[in-house]
Amino acid sequence: MSSQNEVLQISKLLTATNDHYGGVIVEMTTEPVDSAVFVSLLRASVSHWRQQGKKGVWIKLPIELVNLIEPAVKEGFYFHHAEPKYLMLVYWIPETASSLPVNATHRVGIGAFVMNEKKEVLVVQEKSGMLRGTGVWKFPTGVVDEGEDICDAAVREVKEETGIDAKFVEILAFRQSHKAFFEKSDLFFVCLLQPLSFDIQKQESEIEAAEWMPFKEYAAQPFVQKHDLLKHIVDICLAKRDGKYSGFSPVPTTAISSDKNSYLYLNRQCLNNQ
Repeated sequence: MSSQNEVLQISKLLTATNDHYGGVIVEMTTEPVDSAVFVSLLRASVSHWRQQGKKGVWIKLPIELVNLIEPAVKEGFYFHHAEPKYLMLVYWIPETASSLPVNATHRVGIGAFVMNEKKEVLVVQEKSGMLRGTGVWKFPTGVVDEGEDICDAAVREVKEETGIDAKFVEILAFRQSHKAFFEKSDLFFVCLLQPLSFDIQKQESEIEAAEWMPFKEYAAQPFVQKHDLLKHIVDICLAKRDGKYSGFSPVPTTAISSDKNSYLYLNRQCLNNQ
């Protein structure tokens, strides 16, 4: 029998830590565990937590313990989310409607509006996706990575797709849509960036072409003109170019629930005018 089995049998309860909402979190190690031993400990632990008045139970199962998924589900646990190296199972103890938060509901994307001093905008044609082979020029776009700030993602995507170094300036607008990637909702932020270099070196794996294009030429594309979203974005970008619009710039802050740094995006101009 493995060392973890021995520890579990001695303890008679699963090792857990309290969360901030009246529940407990169990993080299993990767040591093999017999499913029968696990079920016995799980039942005893849930009974103990019920007596303590606990609410939600979270069990983080490493991928190595896949044998424990079925017995946990049979005990009333259900899937919350999965990552490459673990699966999170949850259980609601009280005989009331569960108030456990659902899995992440949104994916976050960015589109980068980058204009040079000649009033040319940075545009690309993609090698994949719905616009592949259509000849449509679009702003550099991409998805924000886990743990990445929107402002950093915009700078990264522009660099990856076009080789252009840029400085993040503002969020100009954002759009929310639903039933997108794997039925999740989608947040898309239109970001203004200031170019710091101008020599384009396109990303060979994903980008068919990249260039600096007169903004009027970009806006005149039939694909842009027939889509309300893109027409609104064009209007916003033109207003920003002409000094008639102010977006939201990042201000470093500390999160309320932790000491981690984050950004609050706000309209500096309106604050400065007060």
